[in-house]
Amino acid sequence: MAERYSSFKSGGRMWFLQRVTAVFLLVVLAFHFFLLHFVHHADEVSFLASSARMEQLSYYSLMILFLVTATFHGVNGVYNALVNQGLTGTKRTVIKWTLVAASVVLIAQGIRTANAWAGIGLY
Repeated sequence: MAERYSSFKSGGRMWFLQRVTAVFLLVVLAFHFFLLHFVHHADEVSFLASSARMEQLSYYSLMILFLVTATFHGVNGVYNALVNQGLTGTKRTVIKWTLVAASVVLIAQGIRTANAWAGIGLY
């Protein structure tokens, strides 16, 4: 029988956050799919309509939370996949901080884009 190996410690904090973010992403993706495919049909989706949605605080906040959650989930998953492949020592530390830096840049750029769509001047 094959041995199961994972860098996640079952029941640990990162294991738990990975599962919580996965559930959140599924719910928000379902909401997004429903909103943009059933409430607003494809011919109604435009830059102005998207901008109008982003001007609503609830939608804007949800998209920012989605951005942060998706970034964490993706980066945490990639990091743990690399650790599962045997990444150790200095390489592990370098990869970890590179992914953290990439996450910060991705989130900052995502917030700048969301602010531009919402008409917020601080970008």
